[in-house]
Amino acid sequence: MSVETRKHIHQEEFPVPAEDLFALLHTPSAICGWWGASSAIVIPRKDGIWAAAWGEDPDAPDYVSAFTIAEFDPPQKMLLTDGRYTAKSGKLPFEAKMTTEFIVTPSPGGSTLKVVQDGFPTDPIADDFYLACETGWKNTFAGIRKYLS
Repeated sequence: MSVETRKHIHQEEFPVPAEDLFALLHTPSAICGWWGASSAIVIPRKDGIWAAAWGEDPDAPDYVSAFTIAEFDPPQKMLLTDGRYTAKSGKLPFEAKMTTEFIVTPSPGGSTLKVVQDGFPTDPIADDFYLACETGWKNTFAGIRKYLS
């Protein structure tokens, strides 16, 4: 029996070449700059690792996201799977196999970044996390824009 899911899609154009925009997605120092992570580790290749942590104490971060890089096709696509989320406040109140896909395409003004985050359960128990991620992507794209300026 398959579980019904929902997804977020957020897309914006940025005034930089596709190669530069794609590099921001897998360069640890850039991830810390535009996403406000306190640390990041990325092994940028197929079956590599993408992980970031947030919080003041590196020995006890407030929040950690870690993924397997299932597809790595610079400068167009990176697909993150096997997501693991850890927070001081506890684990998510639901089980889900979520993915995050970054797609970069050249555009007349630079390049466009499209993020597709999929696998959110439709069960109301996931509503708060779903809404927080929706807001989070808007803030994340604002962070990228600020980092590039």
